[in-house]
Amino acid sequence: MARIAGVDLPRNKRVVIALQYIYGVGPTRAKTICEFAKLPESLRTDELTDAHIAKIRECMEANFKVEGDLRREVGLSIKRLMDMGSYRGLRHRKGLPVRGQSTRQNARTRKGPRKTVANKKKAV
Repeated sequence: MARIAGVDLPRNKRVVIALQYIYGVGPTRAKTICEFAKLPESLRTDELTDAHIAKIRECMEANFKVEGDLRREVGLSIKRLMDMGSYRGLRHRKGLPVRGQSTRQNARTRKGPRKTVANKKKAV
């Protein structure tokens, strides 16, 4: 099993698909890495040799931020927004949608499960 950037790539998948299991690598970046390493897109992860894996690692370390470095950078960017007190930072802090989405009916993913408010009737 190939291990790149701290991630075990799944067996018996095409390399272009398997590389996308790494945080920060999408379809376009995976194709770019394969082109740099001169790997055919039909190649499976089971068929990778140590030389192929070394070539992929070399390409990723030289050209892209992935996994831990990228997660740290994203986290620090969000923390910076919260510290400076910008609107986006406040939305992050409150756990509400950041990019202008409506919150009246939807946004359950960000807001979490509904908190039902009991209907209190006054006794006369």
